[in-house]
Amino acid sequence: MSLDGYNTHDETDISTTAVVVGAGHNGLIAAAYLARAGIDTVLVEARRDVGGCASTVTDLGARFNICNCDHTMIRAMPVLDDLDLAHHGLRYLESEFSLIHTSHEGPESWVFHSDIDAHLEDLARTNPSWVQAYRRYLNDALPVARLAIDIARTTPSFPAFMRTVAGLRGRGATRLLRWSRSSAHAVLTHYFDDWRAWMPAVATGPTVWGVHPSMPGTGLAAAGYATKHLIRTGRPVGGSGALTDAVLRSFEAAGGVTILGRSVRRLETDGSRVSAVVLDNDVRIHAQHVIAACDPQRVIQHWLGDDREMNSDALHQWRDRPVPDGYESKVDAVLIARPVFAHERWLQERLGREIDAHSPTTVVCPSPSDLDQAHQRRSVGTIADRPTMLVNIPTVLDPSMQLDAAEQVLSLEVLFTPYTHEWPHSTEPARWLELLNGLCEPGTLHIDRWRAMTPDRYEREFAMHRGHTPAFGGPPLHTLLGRQPELTRHVGPVTGLHIAGAAAFPGAGIFGGAGRNAAARVLEQLGSRSSRW
Repeated sequence: MSLDGYNTHDETDISTTAVVVGAGHNGLIAAAYLARAGIDTVLVEARRDVGGCASTVTDLGARFNICNCDHTMIRAMPVLDDLDLAHHGLRYLESEFSLIHTSHEGPESWVFHSDIDAHLEDLARTNPSWVQAYRRYLNDALPVARLAIDIARTTPSFPAFMRTVAGLRGRGATRLLRWSRSSAHAVLTHYFDDWRAWMPAVATGPTVWGVHPSMPGTGLAAAGYATKHLIRTGRPVGGSGALTDAVLRSFEAAGGVTILGRSVRRLETDGSRVSAVVLDNDVRIHAQHVIAACDPQRVIQHWLGDDREMNSDALHQWRDRPVPDGYESKVDAVLIARPVFAHERWLQERLGREIDAHSPTTVVCPSPSDLDQAHQRRSVGTIADRPTMLVNIPTVLDPSMQLDAAEQVLSLEVLFTPYTHEWPHSTEPARWLELLNGLCEPGTLHIDRWRAMTPDRYEREFAMHRGHTPAFGGPPLHTLLGRQPELTRHVGPVTGLHIAGAAAFPGAGIFGGAGRNAAARVLEQLGSRSSRW
């Protein structure tokens, strides 16, 4: 049941067992797990719609995904089956390639197949000198990726993690810890001497995380290719928001209550335990447990900020942390025809066949020197000449996203676009479209209308402080040992408060593990943990 803009004059106090705040995909997943386990659960969302950055919206007479719509890691989680999402309408589509990798330097490109044999066959056609190195990479990286996936599927506790490692007889464990202490650049260049081979792993790893690939602690990004060989990328029919819509249906079918259009004013505590969530209309929801599926820094700094009874080290540490800035933007455009990419023709000549270059995401990488420039400029609020870009035309694979059969939707995600840039009057988004035009055959990119989602809009429309998307960045050792327990064990600095969302383990992207883990922690403390976990 959904209560849009909940505002009753007769009822200012509600009692329930659990409240989940934030109806992004992690919050929805946490709420659905609780409701399906028989726990009275209320889900609160400040926006009028669920889904957050995983949602699909209608604007400019078209359907757009708020963020890039590729789903990989969530397809490795038990979430889809546990919540019976297929029954609630979720269905995935898969393109021939998971990704196409190119650069600003020219049309030389390579395709990424989930199937390893098909991948190596096509790599031998486009980049034959890389094949031996790629085989050597897979021999080392696949055990690391398998172990990382199994750890991500394990509800966090030291004994559970150790059982997972022991069950694999240690395969990949030593290398996983070694890579996690190293840098992505050091690990990847150990296998690949051509930057065009390793830069895409940086683009979808450290660049998305907002750090330079030479930074120690980024080395697990090197397992990215191997992970995508183990889990095939897919897209929900109807757009990314079809996932969150299905989870909402699963939650409400189990008796869950959703309150939309209401934000949280504060959390109340009774001693050292959370006791209630107070909404912006002064409705008080009394609950034993609160799951905050949003930025934990804001939760602790602002929602608990006025509670003078709290005096824990964790509270002070969170309040003293610097506030990070967002750095990702996205252009959504409506096309009146499909463009012809320069790399499309190049690939077809070398592969010896026609290909679909529009459905899969094309990762457009900067050179190493351009990457250095991008990081330097980001620090002073300016934008690189040639930033990392992710581009696809989702309506080619999924015509159900079309509102007009004569039009196509373009998705262009651009990184290194800092919050501190002068966005309201910036000409940058138009320049990104010119960069894209330069990657197409002349006269083939026909844009009818477009919009830009920049960090200031993400802050204004999605309550993302300074346009920043939190992501869990803790090393495996911290996860194993339960350091930063707010993030690695989903327990807040006050009893009954649980942290979920992308800032908590395993976090980042469309994953869902943090929501599942936070729900597991609540059920464990309530003594009603589901046997299938």
